[in-house]
Amino acid sequence: MSAAVERERSEPVGKAPYHVSHHTHRDVSGGWLRPAVFGAMDGLVSNLALMTGVAGGNVAPSTIVITGLAGLTAGAFSMAAGEYTSVASQRELVEAELDIERRELARHPKDELRELAELYVARGVEPELAHEVARQMSRDPEQALEIHAREELGVDPADLPSPLVAAGSSFLSFGIGALLPVLPYLLGATVVWPAVIVALIGLFVCGAAVARVTARNWWFSGLRQLVLGGAAAGVTFVLGALFGTAVG
Repeated sequence: MSAAVERERSEPVGKAPYHVSHHTHRDVSGGWLRPAVFGAMDGLVSNLALMTGVAGGNVAPSTIVITGLAGLTAGAFSMAAGEYTSVASQRELVEAELDIERRELARHPKDELRELAELYVARGVEPELAHEVARQMSRDPEQALEIHAREELGVDPADLPSPLVAAGSSFLSFGIGALLPVLPYLLGATVVWPAVIVALIGLFVCGAAVARVTARNWWFSGLRQLVLGGAAAGVTFVLGALFGTAVG
């Protein structure tokens, strides 16, 4: 989390100093961190719960390993496919709206100019100044399209999300998270507790990392995720034990 920082600088100008205040803000959009952390967290919780549920049924360690690897693979592909479809659909919708705006700018430039000026007026700019600003900013068709897209659609035409990037990052982050509870078994563990401990540590780290894009303390976010993930694992373990007894 890049905390807001304020810095004051004084320099002499003649006989009187002037003060310039500088500050920065946290990344409220989350950038790359939010989808990466939440993807890993999703993989951790879902695969940990899946493996503890199977372990509750008193099955062989090899069965738990196969279950964990299958959950990792299926979950990662599912996340990637879902993220790709979601982002691709969103991008296609935005591009369709941009095409409509592009045609309107070509067919009715005066109406679009008036519309842009009215947006500025609604924000408190005087009518004459708003019209002049809109006129100057509409000289370049591509710049006019970008401005209308930002003002009316809330998007930047030059910065649309990539479906492939979204799918790839979701696949990798989910896979890394889902791999953690499997690792102890791959390294020779024969009981479920090492997998639970490793997964809970991973959940705490992911929760603490989420604090980079929130106002919460890192320990609070970490403990919250640890408790939620632990509760999910505990419930599925009990259910697995009950189902295993019933089936047996």
